[in-house]
Amino acid sequence: MVQVQFLGPIGLPPREVEAKSLRELAKKLGEDPQVKKWLAECAVAVNDRIVKDLDAPLKSGDKVALLPPVCGG
Repeated sequence: MVQVQFLGPIGLPPREVEAKSLRELAKKLGEDPQVKKWLAECAVAVNDRIVKDLDAPLKSGDKVALLPPVCGG
């Protein structure tokens, strides 16, 4: 299981999901309408490192964070 954190305005509690890759995780998270709308806009961090490759492997205990775009100044 990987722990998924939804940061900022996403506003959802963390959840644990069984997934072997970011692609598989995205597919499972996309089944939730509240999460699906954020998937295309968010950066993704695995264990505090930004990852862009959807084929990146995941292992049990990994922490995945969805990082929505923010603006400020």
